[in-house]
This record gives sequence, C-alpha cells and structure tokens, in this order.
Amino acid sequence: MSPPAVMTTGEAVIATLIAHGIDTLYALPGVHNDPLFDACARDPEHIRVLHPRHEQASAYMALGAALVTGRAQVCAAVPGPGILNTAAALLCAYGMDAPVLALAGQIPSFAIDRGLGYLHELPDQLGLLRHLTKFTARIRAPAEAPALVATALAAATTPRRRPVALECGIDVWGATAPVTLAAPIAPTPAAIDSAAIDRAAALIAKAERPLIVVGGGALDAAAELRALAERLAAPVMSFRRGRGILPSTHPLAVSLTEGHRLWEHADLVIGVGTRLLRPLADWGTDAGLRVIRIDADPEEPGRQHRPDAALLGDAAPILAALLAALPAPPRPARAGELAALHAWFAERLAPLAPQLGFLRALRAALPADGILVEDVTQLAFAARLAWEVDAPRRYISPGYQDALGWGYGTALGAQAARPGRAVVALLGDGGFMYQASELATAMRHGLPVVAVVMDDGAFGNVRRIQQQAFGNRLIACDLANPDFVAFAESFGARAWRADSPAALERALRDALAAGAPAVIHVRVGEMPSPWGLIGLPRVRGPAGRPAFP
Repeated sequence: MSPPAVMTTGEAVIATLIAHGIDTLYALPGVHNDPLFDACARDPEHIRVLHPRHEQASAYMALGAALVTGRAQVCAAVPGPGILNTAAALLCAYGMDAPVLALAGQIPSFAIDRGLGYLHELPDQLGLLRHLTKFTARIRAPAEAPALVATALAAATTPRRRPVALECGIDVWGATAPVTLAAPIAPTPAAIDSAAIDRAAALIAKAERPLIVVGGGALDAAAELRALAERLAAPVMSFRRGRGILPSTHPLAVSLTEGHRLWEHADLVIGVGTRLLRPLADWGTDAGLRVIRIDADPEEPGRQHRPDAALLGDAAPILAALLAALPAPPRPARAGELAALHAWFAERLAPLAPQLGFLRALRAALPADGILVEDVTQLAFAARLAWEVDAPRRYISPGYQDALGWGYGTALGAQAARPGRAVVALLGDGGFMYQASELATAMRHGLPVVAVVMDDGAFGNVRRIQQQAFGNRLIACDLANPDFVAFAESFGARAWRADSPAALERALRDALAAGAPAVIHVRVGEMPSPWGLIGLPRVRGPAGRPAFP
C-alpha cells in the first residue's frame, strides 16, 4: 500500500493497472474517457495504448492477448455505441473464460439512466454489462478506483475466469482527490475435497475403458493431465479450446470423431475443464457410463447430467491430488487399440483432401511455437479435427459463440501479447471483411500478423446449408470481394496470391520472413463437407434433444 497521493480517477485506474502488471490498453479515445487517456500519456514508459479503427477490434485484441497469455488484459470504450461495439467480444470472452477488463465510459453522473438524451446515453448500461461479465461496478469517485480495479482483476483471474467491467462517468474520470493505491488481491487457493477425490479415485480404479475429455479449463494443467492420462493409458479427447493440452502427436491424443467412437464403449469419462455439452447431450449416456467432472465453477457439473463425482477448483492441483490417490500399478497399455483408431480416423479424414493439403502447408511453414487463430471458415472446421498442435494456447478457436469475423482482431491482440511469435489468422473472405480495415492497425503498431484469406466468394457454410437442406435455394450468401492483394498493399502491407498448398507454404514462409503485416489470398472452390465428422449421432441411451449445432 502506497501513501495517499492526489490524482485523477483516470490516473488512479492506470496506476493500479500498472501495479497489477498490465502494460497495454486496447482502446479508441473519445471525449467521455479523455482523462483516462491523458493518464496513459503521462506514463508512456509503463503503459502503451494500442488503438484500432473500431471498438470491436479493441475488445477482440484484448481477448486475443488474454487467450494466448492466460493473463488479464484491458480494453476501453466510450459509452453507448462504443461499449455496444465491444459486446460481441465480451460475449466471446464470457464463453471462453477469458480474463478481459472492459473500462466503459459514461455520461455525467447526475444524468445516468434519466433519459435526458446526453451524448452516447444508453439506458441501463451497467445492467447490460452485467449480462456479459462476471463482475461489474461503477466508479463514483477517485478514491474508489484502486480497490474496484483490484477487485475486478481478482474476479477476472480467479476461478472461474471471465470478463469484468468497470464504468466511470465523464465527470468522474477527471475528478481529483487523495488516493491510496491498492495492491493486487492474493488469490485464496480453493480447498480440495478429499472425500470427492477418494470417490473419483475409486471410480477410476474400477474402470477398464476410461476416456478423458479436456477443454479450456485445463489449459494450465497440461503436465498434470498428461501424467494422469499416461498413468491410466486413457485416451484424451479435445476439439477446440483444449487442443494442445496433450500434444496432437501423443499416442493418447484423439480427435472429436475418434472420441465419439470411444464414447460408445467407455465405462468412465473424466471431463476436465469442459462443459461436456456435445457428448452428454448428443452422444448420450446410460447406466454403464460413469462420469467424473473437474471444474472451477460449482454450478457447471450438474447443469445437464449429475456426475458420479464432482471435483471443484483449479484443474492442476486437483489432477495432482487425484493422481496421488490412485493405486500404484499403471493400467495396461491400449497402444494397439488406439493405433487402429488413428488409422480408422485417417481414412475418414481422407475425403477432406483439399483442406488437409492447405493445413499441411500451413503447418509446415508455421514454427512449432507459432499461433494459429481460426475464424469461422471452411478450412477452420477441418482444422478443428486435423491441425497438429503441441502445446496449449497455440490454437485459438472462438468457442461456442463461434463469432464470424472475430479472427483478425483477435490475432492482432495475440501478436501484441506475444511479439516474438509467429501469428497466423486463418480466415474466410466473409469473416475477414468484418475487420479488414484493421490492417491499418497492424501497420500503425507494427503487428506482423499474417492473414490467410480463403476466398470462395461466399459465406461458404451458409451456402452449403442452403444447397443441402433447402433445395439449393440460395439467398444472401454470395459475396462481392475486393482484390485482396491490392487491398492489403493499399495499407502498405505485404501480399501474396497462392492458389495451391505448395504456393501457400512458400507464401507463408516468405511472409513470416518479412516480419511485417501480410495477407495471403487463396482462391478456392467448394470444399468437401467435414460435418459428417463433427455433427455425430447418439450412441448411448434413449433418444434426447440434440444440442448440435
């Protein structure tokens, strides 16, 4: 705790953020937040402002930085239109358990929620933000700011991680008063329920065909997860958020499609940091399947299926405790069974040869520690099954919101937070145009993201659904696109055309070597559908309501 000092609310907020190790604010300036930006200008050695061209990008950039680091990141926006422009990114952050702090400007304090028509007035803005965040509060005076910032960041970064928001009126940001800065709030480790550990260990001891399913809640438990999987000789299924927790090349790592095949005969499923929505709702359960859930949110395990054991808290210490409670002898290896399963899956993937060719080209050119951010596009759907990733936080997928157009801004934030790493945004022509103007942001701030734009001249997934399910009655799916190479070059970015996997690999190598913002334009036709490998049928128990998509 430092002694009191006279400062503005904006200065108090920035000083508290810096004390919490935050060095970047992703934000557009605006009159409602001017003193906040002035506080940044007064301390450029400790905090930088990365300003995009649209508020949606500021929030997506903060989200991307949070996803690749696991640490809290901060964005800011003016009230009303500004904060509404961040809403999609905050919703994604909520669904992905990402620690993002949104600083929301507000109209003068005396006028809030009175409907007087002040600039950017939004009825019940605080109430709106509560729907998108774990913790929301209003800063009413300079002295309140440090404690509220510390509380918000503690909420964002302790289980269950989620976005948070603080609102501040235009008249409060610049108000001055003696302020005592607040130190970071030390997390209180959750107590591990030894009785629950014993119940889970007993279930594991009896199981002959265990299956582990991992999600985003296990990203910081890779070592413990691997130790448990190898001890049990249990295959580990991941689909999107959990990719890389167990390296894709590990013999026990299985895809969603392979996990579905194993689900039918599994006698125990251990869900680690995952909602298990699709398996439990779509694939089914019966009396022969026992379920263990490991989750930081006490409300999560019982939402749709009461587990046989629920272990609440951080995945890493719980997995370590569970491993210590297991009987000493390891399980018999299942190497032959899983090798056959991988061969079976390779045959099922083979019809996706066009996608696989491009994915292999990307994988060959991207360094092992490179980061792939996938948008909602045809090639990304195949990547969710076939992209090889050997560590957590290197494959960034938008979670259950699947927000079209999220990818480029998110990739810019990932690059800002990991400046020494190669970052590739895998985009469709439809999704890229949501934030294509942010090429200006990449150039302004020197963010060498490579945007790979797969151009089929359409919202490809929409078009496929209309072709297959609605008698080929096409509507609102075809696109008029720019010349993407000329478009990129007009910003000063580097650009290539690549119409084959080999050309894509060469272009990506050249783009990464250039170390500058770049676009690679890939013209493609209609690709084979991956949905037969993703929208998988029920294999256990009575028929139920499908959760997919």
